[in-house]
Amino acid sequence: MKRVSIFALVLAAAAGGYYFAQPGAVPALSDAHAQRAAPATADAPAGERKILYYRNPMGLPDTSPTPKKDSMGMDYIPVYADDAPDDSGAVAVSPARLQTLGVKTARAQVQPLDAALRAVGRVEINERAIHDVSPRFEGWIERLHVNASGDPVKRGQALFSVYSPELVSARKEVEIAEKLVNGNGPIDPVARESARRLLAAARERLRHWQVAAGGGSASSITFSSPASGIVLEKQAVEGMRFAPGMAIFRIADLSSVWVLADVYEQDLARVHVGQAASVRVEAFPERVFEAKVTYLYPTLNAATRTTPVRLELDNREGLLRPGMFSHVELADGGSRPRLTVPKSALIDTGERQVVLGVAGEGRFKPLPVKVGQRGRDHVEILEGVAEGDEVVVAANFLIDAESNLKAALSAFAAPEAAKPAAKTYEAVGSIDALDAASNTVSMNHDPIPALQWPAMTMDFGLDSADVAKGLLPGEPLRFTFEDRGDGEFVIIKMEKAAPAAGAAAHKGH
Repeated sequence: MKRVSIFALVLAAAAGGYYFAQPGAVPALSDAHAQRAAPATADAPAGERKILYYRNPMGLPDTSPTPKKDSMGMDYIPVYADDAPDDSGAVAVSPARLQTLGVKTARAQVQPLDAALRAVGRVEINERAIHDVSPRFEGWIERLHVNASGDPVKRGQALFSVYSPELVSARKEVEIAEKLVNGNGPIDPVARESARRLLAAARERLRHWQVAAGGGSASSITFSSPASGIVLEKQAVEGMRFAPGMAIFRIADLSSVWVLADVYEQDLARVHVGQAASVRVEAFPERVFEAKVTYLYPTLNAATRTTPVRLELDNREGLLRPGMFSHVELADGGSRPRLTVPKSALIDTGERQVVLGVAGEGRFKPLPVKVGQRGRDHVEILEGVAEGDEVVVAANFLIDAESNLKAALSAFAAPEAAKPAAKTYEAVGSIDALDAASNTVSMNHDPIPALQWPAMTMDFGLDSADVAKGLLPGEPLRFTFEDRGDGEFVIIKMEKAAPAAGAAAHKGH
């Protein structure tokens, strides 16, 4: 059967040679069949693209030198010489594919950066405009003139009237002492001096209580509002007794309010006192309230890694209410020109930051960059791109993915680089112990000058179990081993040696 097949093959070859030797003979193979029969790396005719190999259409690490289909019947995709990524990482994309992907480009340019710093804040009461009404003496509330929290009050408006025995006593002392001091009748000089001291002491006590010595009823006093604003808190009830220092009314002036915004630790260097800011609240989304940074708090919240920043706003319209959430934008970046690219050009994976630079017609190259401040529409580039460089701003993620895929496939398709030959050494020694399970052997060897090793006992790997076959521990041996890198030393040959052989020859290749 074998002889018949060989004979048939010889006849076919002879007939084919006769046919092609005839004038005007043409190949019977179709163009497609000829293309399949030709190697993928064959030289292409002038003007045609050279095919290097064919890759799996699903991105699997499988290539073929000739066209074929995968298990689902999909044709393998040709990889052309001008598509393969070069050492610089550039990748080529055909014009038709560029149009399909919707690739758009822009140039890096130097311009001021709109690098507004955004933070979330809350509206708070201006602490400098809070006033407590607290009597400094003991007494009872006789009458309330303002009866509810939240009521607006004017400066000097009556709030409540009180009765205090201590106040009555101090005012009576003032009245009596004034009569004695200012009397026209004969008065003992000592009594007049005592009356003068009594008058001074009574007036001093009333002054500390912040009560006028005269005017009004001697048995009651009316407290008025120290500022215009609203009543935040009211502890007063008619008829209640109060103690010295008790805050009966708390009044706040809301014509100006604070906004406390939380700024992250990494952005603190971009904030300074006097910096302009704009504030928006959900209640009035169309309004923008202008503000300025008045204080940067010296403490940091360890849980949120933020520091409060205080802004002061004019609130004479009364639109801003304490407790409102707000969105704050702190103007930053200034007018200093910076090298920028559109924000959409940056591919930031957390581990790398790159832009896709245009390296020619249909060719793109990933460029690692160092990013500075980030603006609303642009990003500052500190390193990696020069002014005027063209970068991809649309479909860059797709091109980057294509570049990574082709780089991975080229690694599968490229022949493996020949590894450098392992260095070999010869030594003399004897087997101390043999571990057949792990295919290792412990050797007592003489000094090896080529490696500057002294005589010692160490473990070697065995190239195969047959290397130590028939050899016994303790008998003198001559062995050859390889240095395969990363501390791996493997014995490839072992043979018996005469006991008087001495030190073995050491040879490194």
